[in-house]
This record gives sequence, structure tokens and C-alpha cells, in this order.
Amino acid sequence: MTEFSVWAPNRSRVRVHNGPSVHEMTRADDGWWRAEVPDAAPDYAFQLDDSDDELPDPRSRWQPDGVHARSRRYDHSAFEWTDSAWTGRQLPGGIVYELHIGTFTPEGTFDAAIGKLDHLVDLGVDFVEVLPVNAFDGPHGWGYDGVLWYATHDPYGGPDGFKRFVDACHNRGLAVLLDVVYNHLGPSGAYLDRFGPYFAGETIWGPTLNLDGPQSDEVRRYVLDNALGWLRDFHVDGLRLDAVHALADRRATHLLEELSSEVDALSAHVRRPLTLIAESDLNDPKLVTPREAGGYGLHAQWSDDLHHCLHSTLTGETTGYYGDFGSLQALAATLTGVFLHAGTWSEFRGRHHGRPVNTLTTQGHRFLGYLQNHDQIGNRATGDRLSATVSPGLLACGAAIVLCSPYTPMIFMGEEWAASTPWQFFASFPDPKLAEAVRTGRRKEFADHGWAAQDVPDPMDPATFERSKLRWEEAADSEVLATYRALIALRRNHPELSDPRLHQFTVDLDEDRRVVTLHRGGLRVVCNLGGTQVDAPGTVLFSSKSPGAPESVTVVA
Repeated sequence: MTEFSVWAPNRSRVRVHNGPSVHEMTRADDGWWRAEVPDAAPDYAFQLDDSDDELPDPRSRWQPDGVHARSRRYDHSAFEWTDSAWTGRQLPGGIVYELHIGTFTPEGTFDAAIGKLDHLVDLGVDFVEVLPVNAFDGPHGWGYDGVLWYATHDPYGGPDGFKRFVDACHNRGLAVLLDVVYNHLGPSGAYLDRFGPYFAGETIWGPTLNLDGPQSDEVRRYVLDNALGWLRDFHVDGLRLDAVHALADRRATHLLEELSSEVDALSAHVRRPLTLIAESDLNDPKLVTPREAGGYGLHAQWSDDLHHCLHSTLTGETTGYYGDFGSLQALAATLTGVFLHAGTWSEFRGRHHGRPVNTLTTQGHRFLGYLQNHDQIGNRATGDRLSATVSPGLLACGAAIVLCSPYTPMIFMGEEWAASTPWQFFASFPDPKLAEAVRTGRRKEFADHGWAAQDVPDPMDPATFERSKLRWEEAADSEVLATYRALIALRRNHPELSDPRLHQFTVDLDEDRRVVTLHRGGLRVVCNLGGTQVDAPGTVLFSSKSPGAPESVTVVA
């Protein structure tokens, strides 16, 4: 016997269509419908009330024929793991590498990505952060338009493919973080509202979840069970939670606090660290404040302020949200205080923003620092990387500031060799009307920011996707790659460079000569952003050019 179940509290009739047969389901008081089917076929769908529409399972584990087709049964216990000796990785001291499965390799699959893991080991990273792999409509996309969160995108290799990838990472000493999206669903294939009161509203990205309204208990459980499933069933080591500021939850216990508590309990059971990292634009340290101190108890959050400071400092770009970030003083303040906007005025927002971080009690590893990431590249009209406009010398300075800071460094795929390929916004929705709406909306969005429509690549053109794939041949003999490897090795060999204590970290500026110096215990990281030679006294541990040269980084003891 195989039991099928689905939550549909407001429906008067639910049937499961399995193989060629249809079976009536029985409702329980909690709104769950169940049916036991003998000799069940692999594929199934649900029919609600008297409709003949076949809908995939909201908790489907496998969608081999796409998000509009029948679900396929999948047994998590059938996979043979080889990572029994894996004990996990703690975030403090670690380095994160962010990648997108579809563009990381020419093939765009989990198995192909396994073939590049040795590069990451040689680079010296500890965590591989994978952009969303949940099922979305169309063969390729960023992954943030997921509609069946429990299913792994089949063109990447499906659930077994992802497990092989995680298993391979663990056997090479790499932990795996998975990007998950709980603040909205995609615009195509989001059938949850047909089953129950899952939706509460709309954002520019798609429908939002009912986290605090009537019948929301089971909706919250849908999120929590999904998160725990990735960590438990796929052996993932942590989750990156997309845009948590867009979670609408007015309950006394916020969903993030509830998730943090349940993940800690699972971590105790599996006896390995499980990490939760939030993306938020609120500049609120409450996210990473322990639950015992009244916070949500997440382990870390992204730090966009540091990125914006670095980008503006290196490129001179001060338009849009970069307007507040262009000075060296802003960079120094953000490096030492985490947020530039910490209850202070934001010109871009036209209001005060953020809250200060207590740098005496909060450690830097709780904030991810990065020179680039998928959003900050992909949400530029042409998807141009920093290397398209910044010299290798300034790239080295930016990398040193990130890798030698108290923060948890994150590298975006290809950044380490100054990849020439852009990373553009792409999608592949089969519905022509939706495809045109996305195309038009993207061009309008960038027109509002001053970009010409002809400069915006067509996100539906397969060539946009192909252009965004890494060219691995570029990594050979890359001077930038050598710099990244050397800086990461220094971080490994000198405990001062991975020390997360913010209150022991200071930054000096020479504004006239554009020199930023990080003081890390007995070490100095001298980043010369200007055009004149400067002194770098001490024993030189590393220099990207000659010590103190223009547009160079020098690390001295």
C-alpha cells in the first residue's frame, strides 16, 4: 500500500489520479486528505472538488516533466550516501563560494559541477552556496521563480543529482549551503492557492505566503518542513534565506525565530552544525542576535552596505543606491561598524535607516562580506562584472579587504579569476504572454534607472543564458586567481586574518593618497587604491605587485 496525502482544508472532495486510476480521498479534521492505493504507479496528481484539472502535489519531491505535470513518487531512503564521516563546518573562519548550477559549467548539471569541485578545494573555500534548485517553470532561470519547493529542478539532475553533488562536496571537505526562497512564489505553476489559503498577497516577484492569517499554521509548517527536509534528507549544511524583509509575519514568534529553533534542534540530532544565513535590507542586527537575548537566532546575514562601499570606492559609481557610499570614510565606518546606515540618514531612501551593531558583543563572522554576488551583478542591466571596469590591481585591493576582514568572505563564481563573462538575468517561461511580460517589465525597470532599452539583454533569448556561462579556460594562468589563492592561504596561515572580533579591528585612511590599511593583530593589510607609491614597512608576507605600488595590496608583519 502507498499512502497519498494532501492538505486542502476548504475543499469538499479530493481525488488522487494515480496511473490510469482515480481514488477518492478521505478528509480528516485537520484538513488533510488521505488515500491508500495498492500497487501504486510512480506518477500521480490531485483533482479538487469536481474539477478534472490534474494538479501536482504541493509537497512533490520530483517533477520530471515540469511544474505543470504530474508528480513522481521519490524515496529518500533509497539513495546510498558515502558521507557518514562528515561532521560539518562551522561558519566562523569559513569562506563561502556562491554558484549557479545552470551556468557554473557548460553542461549546467549537478554532475558536471562535481567535476569542478577540486578547483574550489584548491582555491581554499569551505562552503559552496548553491543558488535555488527548487522546481521552476522552464529549463533554465536563476531559480528564484520556484513554485514546487520540495522538488529539485529536473534539468539540473533531479533529487538524486543534487544528492550526488552534496555527497561529493562532503567527501572533499566542502560544506553546502542552499539558497531558498520563502518570501514569494514564481508566476508560473504556483497552484498552492487551489489547495488552501496559502497566499496572502502579491509582490513584484509573485504571490506571498499567508504566515499569520486564518489557517496559517499549516502554511508555516509547509515552510518549516521544507527547510528541515533540505537539511535532513539532502544532507545540506545550511540555508541562505532570500529577502527575509519581504516575509509578512505579525505573530509574536516570527517565522525566522521558529525556524532557527527547529534547525537548532535538528542540528543536535544530526550532530553537525546547521547554518542559517539571511538576506535582508533592514540593517537590523536582531536577525543574528541569539534567541536568548530576544533576537531571531540566525547565524549570519548578508552585508550589502560593505558591498556598496567597495563597489563605489573601486568604480567611482555613485548613482542610485550607491549614492551614500562613495567615500573612504564611509568604507572605514562600514568595515568597523558593519552597517553604514545604522539608525542614520539614507539619502536613497529619504529616511533614517538601520540599527547599530554592538561590535563588542557581536562578532564579524555573523555578517557576509563580498565584492560581488549574483544580485549585484545580475541586477545590472548588462550583467557586467566588476572586472569589466576595474583594473586587476584594484580587484586585488577589493579582494584583500573582503578576505582579510573580520567578516565571513563570499566569492561569486568566476570572480576569483576575473571572469570575462557577464551574469545576466535570464528565464525560459514557455507561456508567450508571461515571457513578453517579463521581457517588457525588465526593460521598463532599467529604463527607470537610466538604462537604454537596447542595452538590456532579452531575458528570454537563449543567448542571454549562454553568455552567462563561465569559460573555464580563462582560469589558466590568471594573475587574479593567483592573488585570491595567496590571500586565502594567508587567511588560513595567520589567525589574525580570520579573527572575527570586531572590537579588535581598526582601519586607517590616507585620503590624499587613497590608502586603506586594515590592522589585524600584528599584521597590516595595506591597500593602495591610488596612483602613487606608498610605504609598507615591515616583513612583507604578500604583495600583488611590488610592495606599496599603485593599485596594489601588501600584507606585512
